[in-house]
Amino acid sequence: MRQISFNQQDTSAIGLGTWRMGEGNAAKNDEELKTIQYALNNGVTLLDTAEIYGDGQSETLIGKAIKGFNRSDFQIISKFAPNHATPKLMKKSLENSLKRLQTDYLDLYLLHWRGSTPLEETIQGLQEVQKAGYIKNWGVSNFDIADLEELSKLPGGSDCRVNEDLYNVGSRGIEYSILPWQKENNMSLVGYSPFGSDGGDYLTIKPVLKDLAKQKNVSVYQLLLAWVIRNRDLLSIPKSSSVEHLKANMAATDIEFTADELELIDSQYPRPNKKTQLEVI
Repeated sequence: MRQISFNQQDTSAIGLGTWRMGEGNAAKNDEELKTIQYALNNGVTLLDTAEIYGDGQSETLIGKAIKGFNRSDFQIISKFAPNHATPKLMKKSLENSLKRLQTDYLDLYLLHWRGSTPLEETIQGLQEVQKAGYIKNWGVSNFDIADLEELSKLPGGSDCRVNEDLYNVGSRGIEYSILPWQKENNMSLVGYSPFGSDGGDYLTIKPVLKDLAKQKNVSVYQLLLAWVIRNRDLLSIPKSSSVEHLKANMAATDIEFTADELELIDSQYPRPNKKTQLEVI
């Protein structure tokens, strides 16, 4: 598995997203549990979840799956909802997440999206749980450039390690200002939903992608994932609910593009030349 530098350490080029996992029947949950275990046994070193995913069912599934694994061999990201962004509520949310995950700590704890709680209070809460050893580092999610700049100017704000935003070939807005800013400020980026969404509602598959996938003898979805991680400068977290799907995603990390192929994709899915509103799923 290809490695990248993420959260100031070597990490697999793709993590495993777990949105909507753990919410099915016993057979489906067992298949997803085995998928998580296969990922950890075969080079995937990061799991991404959140307290709102199935009201904690995703975290519960991960907690069952990671039993017997060396916890220091992989990272877990979880996220707290904006209505839990005060120090008191955040601590309670974190305690509940850790209980469901059956772990003593999180590698990264993220504010899922910005709400009404002042960022100063949220930073204070994150500093407190970090000092107590409940989390190693913290970050944010669905932050636009103005949010990141505001955060960085607050006391302790420069300690933010990660921002997690939507990123795929049809949603390239972060390339204009967010990704360059994060590189300059040594903040890692997680790109979520490399396929648009579960049903492809946020990404139109144009003929150029189908033709190129056929030429490379890969699926369109493998091509989409390979494109997202092409520059080795961010982590993508595709969801995989089966071992078969996971194997396909892992194989996508070996796909390379020529300059002409990237230019062809750019012609149909243009890179941004101005600031656009941050897209969120």
